[in-house]
Amino acid sequence: MHFLDDSLLPENQEKLVIQVAPYGPQWAAGDSDDIPVTMDEQIQKAVDCYNAGATVLHMHVREEDGKGSKRLSKFNEMLARLREAVPKMVIQVGGSISFAPENEGEVAKWLNDDTRHMLAELDPRPDQVTVAINTSQMNVMELMTEADIAGTSLANPALQAAYRDMIVPSNPSWHVEHIRRLVAHGIQPHFMLGNLTGLETVERLIRRGVYTGPLILNYVAIGGGAAGLHPADMIEFVRRTPDGAVLTLETLNRNVVPMNTMAIALGLHVRVGIEDTLFGPDGERATSVQQIEKMVRIARELNREVATGEDAHRIYQIGTQWKSAGETLQQLGMVPNRAPVQRGAPVRKVA
Repeated sequence: MHFLDDSLLPENQEKLVIQVAPYGPQWAAGDSDDIPVTMDEQIQKAVDCYNAGATVLHMHVREEDGKGSKRLSKFNEMLARLREAVPKMVIQVGGSISFAPENEGEVAKWLNDDTRHMLAELDPRPDQVTVAINTSQMNVMELMTEADIAGTSLANPALQAAYRDMIVPSNPSWHVEHIRRLVAHGIQPHFMLGNLTGLETVERLIRRGVYTGPLILNYVAIGGGAAGLHPADMIEFVRRTPDGAVLTLETLNRNVVPMNTMAIALGLHVRVGIEDTLFGPDGERATSVQQIEKMVRIARELNREVATGEDAHRIYQIGTQWKSAGETLQQLGMVPNRAPVQRGAPVRKVA
């Protein structure tokens, strides 16, 4: 991204989109008073977050016993209710879910499909599904402190070991097919990238015409295989991100507020919620709604406008697809592909 002399002035920055992840699938239901369990509670949490200022909802689903759901029907039920309860929010489903067949017919139907691909079959369809690029470690314990997990289920050494060794599988044959299916069903991939190699892979997918849509990204600074907390690494990722992309900062624990404050000042977007932290920067518990409200206050202190639901749909370009690699590169402000026998650096055409 380019920064001109006036790029830090709020009147020249896009309105702030606040993502919220209020369902915290890694936490047990008793780990926080802010974890919604029943369907009614989960829907109300979305409404409360929207009213506080969040316009993108990162969604997971719990069963009535508090455990994470792997039922496609349960996700469909929640999506339908969310469409009625928060019609202006961008609905984003977390792409880590692997659905389990609910009956013999589904066992037969899904026999040859990776169950993660079934995210493309959600009905009603979400606006987005998050997509990790390239198989990577996701050791969320690496940056956890004793204070972060005290009194929660993550204090269990066995659970810590499981999360410490967690892998996010996303080999090329899988993520190419997954993107194809999502786009075919009118669902926008939201790329979750923890390093520059992932960004480079996505750029190659665009240059080869594998993906021809808006480039909506999260910079995932959670350590343990993803980016860490060094601001210089964040700035380099920002610098390498195409001008036409939409970039959101995602981090964890008490780092959420300071890192997001930098993101707001730079004109980026932010993510908050109990999936990322149970605490505010002062070490006191902070609900998802309280975290949103803090982002709104910081944005106002910097005179940056907060996006409405309509703004979020426009900024994310929901429903947009382009016809070719060339058109996509042009729309994203990237230099064109090299023409046959062309030497030197390809340059953008001047109107």
